[in-house]
Amino acid sequence: MSIVLTHTYYLYEDSKEQLIMRPYAPLGLLYISGYLNAHKIKNEVYDTTFYSREDQLNFIRDKQPKVVAIYTNLMTKINVIKLIKVLKTDSSHGFPKLILGGPDITYNCENYLNTGVDFLIIGEGEQTTLELYNAIVNSKEHQNIAGIAYLENGVVKKTSPRVKMKDLSQLPLPNRKAIPVDKYLDTWKTHHGKSSMTVSTQRGCPYTCRWCSTAVYGQSYRRRPAEMVAAELGILKDTYQPDSIWFVDDVFTVSHKWIRSFCEQVHKQNAIIPFECITRAERLNDEVLQLLKDAGCYRIWIGAESGSQKIIDAMDRRVDVDVVKKAIQKTNALDIETGTFIMVGYPGENESDINETINYLKAANPTHFTITVAYPIKGTSLYNEIEDKITVQPNWETSTDRDIDFSRTYSRKFYDYAVRKIVNEVNYYKEKQNTKNLKKLANYKLKSTLAGVFMKLSK
Repeated sequence: MSIVLTHTYYLYEDSKEQLIMRPYAPLGLLYISGYLNAHKIKNEVYDTTFYSREDQLNFIRDKQPKVVAIYTNLMTKINVIKLIKVLKTDSSHGFPKLILGGPDITYNCENYLNTGVDFLIIGEGEQTTLELYNAIVNSKEHQNIAGIAYLENGVVKKTSPRVKMKDLSQLPLPNRKAIPVDKYLDTWKTHHGKSSMTVSTQRGCPYTCRWCSTAVYGQSYRRRPAEMVAAELGILKDTYQPDSIWFVDDVFTVSHKWIRSFCEQVHKQNAIIPFECITRAERLNDEVLQLLKDAGCYRIWIGAESGSQKIIDAMDRRVDVDVVKKAIQKTNALDIETGTFIMVGYPGENESDINETINYLKAANPTHFTITVAYPIKGTSLYNEIEDKITVQPNWETSTDRDIDFSRTYSRKFYDYAVRKIVNEVNYYKEKQNTKNLKKLANYKLKSTLAGVFMKLSK
């Protein structure tokens, strides 16, 4: 085996995921594996999700690959660094050349190269991995390979940027056979009564949200032909029989023309599988909602981030909060579940904005909502905006961008309590509309009141 593709997400270490048990396959690595296969490059994927670090090291020792390519992101960075140090110091691994890729690479090149890794892949990985691998195994020059970074005499060198793949019809299907798909399906089935798989139809996002990273695919819009996506669904349906599909695209309905074609194709190819997706409110209308429902859509996540127009504008979301609210209400009316995302602690947010968010959630009434406290990812407009206001900048090797904090309107503790207040007050409201369980209502009300008191005390 000449190249092993791997990552460092271990489910047994993730206490939060163990509570929800909704793991998904490493789709990016599977796309690279499929691309290498199409070019006759023998490769193997070691998916660590259900295995341990020691299992992974034993696999690499056994295969003795010439190259190990590792995917890294915010969540896995610390483990990636640990793996690099072992592979660079333990001769039993044969000292393979180490390649890193992923969204955390682009704006942290020097830090990653200083861990001892040999090469970084900046941006999309398929073409660059192929060219770099061929250069390594054939002892050819790498300086002219687009989209890489490396150290030369202790100095970071970057080649010209890799031109993004324009025609995604040339992209082979992800190599799902390389991983234990059954483990994912069984885990979902055991904990939720139904299985789920992921599918990607597009790359890039044309929108400008200031907190969002576009480090890999850029601020673009490129899409696989609808008939190819429907064909992939047909293969998954025949091979794995998943109960549902999660489309991982940032804005699934960005193109109404594509949606019409997709919905036509899934019917034509008998490829309907219940699915959920993410989109923006202004890219939904009555026609699109009905098309999605007829094609099997059972849940739509509609981005909001805040119920305060002031904060939405500060984020450069370029949408009206009332448009978001009405889109959720219309989707609910079609008996499609809705989800929405909320972010608190954004620069300039105050208690009044949080109360507007609570009122928005009550009025919109999404089936599900998630809340995070804003954190600045390096390379984003948000990071550039708050860089001179950073109050907590932990050690890079042992922390992630999630651990960075900055001067906000109130303390970080305030926003942690704000999350609790929003959850409990909105859930209390929803229960009040739907149940006569007075004990449950009283519990929500107490939690909401206490969270409000803590918010006042923690300013």
